[in-house]
Amino acid sequence: MPRITKVYTRTGDDGTTGLGGGQRVGKDTLRIETYGTVDELNSVLGVALAAGLNAALVEALGAIQNELFHLGSDLCILEADKARMPVPRIEERHVVALEALMDKLSEELSPLENFILPGGTPGAAHLHVARTVCRRAERIVIALGRQEPVGAWTVKYLNRLSDALFVMARHENKRRGAPDTLWNSRA
Repeated sequence: MPRITKVYTRTGDDGTTGLGGGQRVGKDTLRIETYGTVDELNSVLGVALAAGLNAALVEALGAIQNELFHLGSDLCILEADKARMPVPRIEERHVVALEALMDKLSEELSPLENFILPGGTPGAAHLHVARTVCRRAERIVIALGRQEPVGAWTVKYLNRLSDALFVMARHENKRRGAPDTLWNSRA
């Protein structure tokens, strides 16, 4: 674990930052954009938790926030460096856990018969924002993966997580007695 004695280092004042393997890259590179967006997603989940979610979601989201740190470490180390620098990574087990969570939460939900609009309770609305940030992170990881290798489970994890956040938003509304807001295609 890193021991941080000072938050500022001044090494990024030239517009570069260090990857986990020690390489210096521009702060505007796609890799930095990728794990910066994952960090943004984690912060949005913190806001959702601070809004006060039902207990069934709090524990799951705590684990997911930790997994997002795994994803950040997975993305800040180049694939070529991972053999010599073992770091927490996103693995198949994380994807399977998200699928199991969705299955469990969905047991309380009625099947979708229409598209729904983001909203409902404040907690559900925050989860919908998190879902959209997650989709953006997924798109950026896909773009990065076209340029250089990324972890084998990163895209799958983000894909499942965005689905899980959708289910969690619906679950939050259900537990709070707020109906899903249906899309009116004829409006």
